[in-house]
Amino acid sequence: MRHFLLVFITVFSFAQQSEKVDFIKMNAVLYPNAATRSISGGIAYSFTVKSSIDTIRIDAKNMDFSTVKINGKVVDFKKTTTQLLLFEGFKKGKNKLTFSYSATPKQTLYFIGQGDDLQIWTQGQGRYTSHWLPSFDDVNEKVIFNLSINNEYNFEDKNATKKTILCNGILKEVVTQKSWSQGKDFITYKYEMHKPMSSYLVMLAIGDFVKREEKASSRIPLELYLDRNDVDKFEPTYRYSKQMFDFFEREIGVKYPWKIYRQVPVRDFLYAGMENTTATIFAQDYVVDEIGFNDRNYVNVNAHELAHQWFGDLITAKSGKHHWLQEGFATYYALLAERDIFGNDYFYYELYKTANQLRNAAKTDTIPVMNEKASSLTFYQKGAWALHVLKESIGEKAFRNAVRNYLKKYQFKNVETDDFLNEVNKVSDFDTDNFKKIWLERAGFEYQQAIKLLTEDSSFIAQYIEIKKQKDVNNSNFESYSDDYRTLLQSQVYYPIKQEIILQIRNLDFKLNQDLVVLALNSDDFKVRQTVARSFPKVPVSLKSGYEILLSDVSYVTREIAFVNLWNSFPDDRLKYMEAAKNWLGNNDKSSRILYLYYAQLFKNLPEDEKKLLYNELVNYSSPNFESSIRENAFDALLQLQTNDETVIRNLIQATTHFKWRFNSYAKEALKKLLVKEENKTLIQNLLPTLNSLEQIKVQNLLSN
Repeated sequence: MRHFLLVFITVFSFAQQSEKVDFIKMNAVLYPNAATRSISGGIAYSFTVKSSIDTIRIDAKNMDFSTVKINGKVVDFKKTTTQLLLFEGFKKGKNKLTFSYSATPKQTLYFIGQGDDLQIWTQGQGRYTSHWLPSFDDVNEKVIFNLSINNEYNFEDKNATKKTILCNGILKEVVTQKSWSQGKDFITYKYEMHKPMSSYLVMLAIGDFVKREEKASSRIPLELYLDRNDVDKFEPTYRYSKQMFDFFEREIGVKYPWKIYRQVPVRDFLYAGMENTTATIFAQDYVVDEIGFNDRNYVNVNAHELAHQWFGDLITAKSGKHHWLQEGFATYYALLAERDIFGNDYFYYELYKTANQLRNAAKTDTIPVMNEKASSLTFYQKGAWALHVLKESIGEKAFRNAVRNYLKKYQFKNVETDDFLNEVNKVSDFDTDNFKKIWLERAGFEYQQAIKLLTEDSSFIAQYIEIKKQKDVNNSNFESYSDDYRTLLQSQVYYPIKQEIILQIRNLDFKLNQDLVVLALNSDDFKVRQTVARSFPKVPVSLKSGYEILLSDVSYVTREIAFVNLWNSFPDDRLKYMEAAKNWLGNNDKSSRILYLYYAQLFKNLPEDEKKLLYNELVNYSSPNFESSIRENAFDALLQLQTNDETVIRNLIQATTHFKWRFNSYAKEALKKLLVKEENKTLIQNLLPTLNSLEQIKVQNLLSN
C-alpha cells in the first residue's frame, strides 16, 4: 500500500506541476562511456512558469548533478534517488535551466558486447527514460528533445569513430574532433526534433550499423539499418516496409507527422520492438534471410511500431486507463497493413485466432480494456477487435473520417477514450455509450458477435469453421469425407483449411489417408507441408522419400522437425541425415546448428575427437558471448545431454544475472531443476567462492529455497 501511495503522490504532483510549468525544449550533449557503463552530459531546458509554484521536479534516477543554473545564475538544488528538485531562481514566464549530470543506470540504457561488437541502446517505455536522461515520467509533459551524442569515451573499440549513432529526429551534423584526454578522434552526432513528444519515446542506439535508404511516396526518408555482419539480409528483413508506410499515409488520412523514419535492430532487445519517435528499435531475432522470413519475419512488428508513430507518438494516452488508444490502434492498423500485403483471408484468419484467444482468456481474465491493469492481450487484441467492430458498425468512410479528425485535433497532445468517441459521434449516429460499455468497460469478450461478423464478411472463415466442426472423422466414416478433403487439398483454398484436414486425418489408418497425406506433402504451401511434418512424428516407410525432401524445405523449422522425425524413424540412415544437416545454421537463434550439435553427441558413428570439437562449440553458444536466444537453445540441448560440465553450470549461473528478465527466469528455473540432484548441488556449492557477488546472491537464493 505504501508503494502505491508513493506512486500516486508522484503522479499527482506532476499533474499539478504540468498545470503550472511547461517544459518546452531540451538541448543536450551526452557522453556514453562504454568502459564504465555510464553516461554523463550537459543539459539545457527551456521552460515556462505559468503560475506560482514552490518546487519544480525533474525525474532523475540515481543521478549526480553539478553547475545547476537557472537563467544564467547558479542555484541551490536538492536531489533524491528519483528526482532533481529546483526551488529558486525561476520566474513567471520564460526560463532557462542548465546543468551537468552523470549516471550509471541499472536499466534502460544497455551496453551489449565490447570492442568491435559493442552496442549501446535504450528502452524507455513506461517511465524509464529518467534512468539515463533527466526527463519526465509523466507522459503528459511533452518536450522537443535535441540530443547530441559524443563517443569520446568509447575507445575500447579501435574503430570507435566508425560506430553509427542514432537518436530521434533529423541528423543535422556530424562533427569529428580530437580528444585532448584520449589523443584520438571522436565524433559528435547532432540530432534535432521539431515537434514535442513524451520522454519515454527518447532513444539512443550505437553500433556498427550499415544503412540503406528508401523514399516513401510522400518523400519521407526511410532509413533502414542492420549490423554490418547482416548486410545480405536487408531485403527479407525489411520486406514491404515502403509499401506499409505508403499504405498508412493513405489509410490513416494524416501524413506521417515527423521528418524522417528509421529502424534499427539491436542484440538482446527486451521486447519485439519499440516505437521511439522517428526511430524504431527492434529485436535482432527479426533479422532474417530468405528462408528465415517464412519462419519468423518482421512484417507485423514493423507495421505495429510504424502505426505507433501516429497512435502513441503523435497523440499519447493521458494515463494507463486509455492505453488501448495506443496498443489497440497499433495492433489493428498493423493488421490492416498486412491485409494490404497478404489479402483478406489472412486478415480474417488473424482476427479469428485472436477472437479465440480472447474467448479462452475471458474465462479467468476479469479486467476490461479501460483499466490500467489490463493484460497485454486485452490492450492489444481486444482493443483491436473493438476498433474492428466499430468500423464495421459505422462503415469504413465514417471510421476513416473519425480517425483523421481525431488525429488532427489532438496532434502533439494527450488524449483519452472519450476524445476519440466524440469524433465518432460527429460522423455517425452510432451508440458510442453502449459500445464503450460492452467493448471497453466490461470484462470478457463478445465471441458470438465477433464470429458472426467474420462469417458474414469472409466465406473462407465460414468454410473453415464448418471444417473444424467435423471432429468425428474416423476409420469407419472416412470415405464420406475423403472426396471433399481431396478436392480441398488440391484447391487454392487458404492454407488453414488444409492444415485442419491434416489434423483431422492424422490418426487414421495410414492405408486410408495416405493419398491425402501425399497430396499435402506435395503442397506448394510450406505451412501445409510443415503440418504434415508435425503430424507424423513416426514416419511411415512409404512416406520416407517424400518426407526426406523436407530436409531442404523453405522453412528452417520444417527442416528441423523433419530431421528429428527421420532420425527417430530410420536409425540406419542417421549418417545421411547428419550429412544433410551438418552445414545448417538456421535463424538468428542458431536453432538448426544447435540441433545438429546436439544430435552429433548422440550419433555413435562420429569419431570422438570430432564429437568433442562439436561439443565445445555447443558449450560456447551457452556463453555470454552470444545473444540470449542462442544461449537458451544451447542450454536446452546441453541440459538434455545431462551434462555436469562446470563451464555450462557457470554460464547458466551467469545467465541468472542477465538484464533480460525472460532469460534470467529461464536460467533460474533450469538451475532449480539441476539442484534436485545432490551431485549438481555439491558442484554448484563448490563453485560459489569463484563467483562474483551478484552471482553468489542468485545461487544462494536458489539454494535456500
